[in-house]
Amino acid sequence: MKVSRRFGALLILLVIAIAAVVWWPRSTPPAQLDLTEFNRELAAGQVRTVTLLDRDHALRVGLTDGREIAVRFPDQSTDEITTAIAKAGVSSFKVDPQTDNRIVSALLGLLPLALILGVLLVVLRQAQGGRAGLLGLSGKGKPLKDRPTVTFADVAGCPEAIEELSEIRDFLTAPTRFEMMGARIPKGVLLFGPPGTGKTLLARAVAGEAGVPFFSLSGSDFVEMFVGVGASRVRKLFEQAKAAAPAIIFIDELDAVGRQRGAGVGGGHDEREQTLNQMLVEMDGFDATSGVIVLASTNRPDILDPALLRPGRFDRQIVIDPPDLDGRIAILGVYARRVVLADDVDLEVLARRTAGFTGADLENLINEAALLATRQQLVVVSAVQLEEAIDRVVGGPERRSRILSDAERRVIAYHEGGHALVGHALPGTDPVHRVTIIPRGRSLGSTLSLPTEDRFLVRRSELMAQLAMLLGGRAAEELVFVDPTTGAQDDIARATTIARQMVTEFGMSDALGPMRFGEPEGEVFLGRDISRRRDYSDTVAARIDDEVHALLDQAHQVARELLTQHRGSLDRLVAGLLERETLQADEVDQILSDVKRDDAPQLGGARPTALRTSERPSLGRIV
Repeated sequence: MKVSRRFGALLILLVIAIAAVVWWPRSTPPAQLDLTEFNRELAAGQVRTVTLLDRDHALRVGLTDGREIAVRFPDQSTDEITTAIAKAGVSSFKVDPQTDNRIVSALLGLLPLALILGVLLVVLRQAQGGRAGLLGLSGKGKPLKDRPTVTFADVAGCPEAIEELSEIRDFLTAPTRFEMMGARIPKGVLLFGPPGTGKTLLARAVAGEAGVPFFSLSGSDFVEMFVGVGASRVRKLFEQAKAAAPAIIFIDELDAVGRQRGAGVGGGHDEREQTLNQMLVEMDGFDATSGVIVLASTNRPDILDPALLRPGRFDRQIVIDPPDLDGRIAILGVYARRVVLADDVDLEVLARRTAGFTGADLENLINEAALLATRQQLVVVSAVQLEEAIDRVVGGPERRSRILSDAERRVIAYHEGGHALVGHALPGTDPVHRVTIIPRGRSLGSTLSLPTEDRFLVRRSELMAQLAMLLGGRAAEELVFVDPTTGAQDDIARATTIARQMVTEFGMSDALGPMRFGEPEGEVFLGRDISRRRDYSDTVAARIDDEVHALLDQAHQVARELLTQHRGSLDRLVAGLLERETLQADEVDQILSDVKRDDAPQLGGARPTALRTSERPSLGRIV
């Protein structure tokens, strides 16, 4: 670092010196005379001194009246002019050969080279991300070593993960217990799950519980522009951890460096794959008694190289899912300690309203509520601010500045009323929690339905009810205004996605049966198909389209029948929306008290399906 700074300072001084020599301001140049006028002055005896500038083919002339003039002449006239000056008897006549200034010439010759070196130095330093040394581990590339103060008491909502990681803490604090039993502690633990579920917090809590050094780096810190830098950093990281053992190495976003090999640019010789190879060697090279545990986190375990996941490397893999109801209550209790809550706040009610929220979402929720209370100059956070914070997290801030015409407000009210009435009438849908025609985020209005409990299985009839609720807004527009608007664009897209999943993934088509059609899209960098692999014929594709259309048409027809049957209730619900703009669950139930779920048609069969983690309903349902 010191050498590069000195070099940069010298380079700047050199450029300044050259600029000073070359562009230093000179005295005012003398007046110019042509050769004829000079001969006239010479013949009149007005010339006192003459200096011949040999290289410039010019004369610097001093006249008897004190003036200085300059005269230029052709190259072939040098001898003639010299003879005329000698005959005129000028008192002072000399010749200036104008030899080059060697120092200035040398500096001018070195200037381009210095500029090139300076640009190269800047490029190299930027390529290293501000790190000193081309292959070093200093600066931002240096692993962050500290002793976290976070403990398991600061983590909530994942008791199974804490139980698994407690063994890592016990091994780091009392390894002899395991050695006497002949047990081998896992060398590596992989934490994976959706973003915001607390993977990094768990890793720091393990180090805080054990009281050992914590070396942390993200996967992207290993990969640089120059081949070999990442591998060097991996070696240095493990050397430092072994020297400080017992210790924990934490690699955040492991997928940045641990992607499957064989499809990178340059075959198997690109920088990322060499870094991964070095990591595999290091994890296989240290024994279980070295006192070094490797923790890593990722959101994409499916794209990791299989060699990373074999026993002996990341032996243990822990799933960190979004918390359930009890977990959300515990997490809210942890973050609620930072603010002053009013007496009307019930964390259990709040947890029921936040189904699908992760730990990061809940922390953001409490923080948003605290900011709203501060903005309103309150001293405590009440349920009102928490309700508004949930709405802001789910749908974005209100946009009351967006002025809608009365006609548009009426269309939006019927659209949202259609969603709410169909959702209220059909069994299998989540209860309607709030209906509003106030623009929020990118939507002009919204109908929020919240589940009463955490669910991991969804029946076919429940999916059909969701389709009918999604298409209830379009059906209401068609029923009342005949000419529908573009407001159902997002509803139609979501309904089409659900219907196609029912046919191609969940096996819920009676015509096609329990069969999966097509493979999910692979990633280009994994060497898999760029697009979805189609393993069925054109005839089957046409049948799939027909089945998807039939599901959507059935749901749309059911929604239209319900709205036609309860048109009076729909009009009353719209009148309430136009008057109050927002209706809560109890108000909706009161207006739709004559709409009974038992009278609604039964949709679908009874075949349930399990949703993948990424497909589970989260943050409520807004239509």
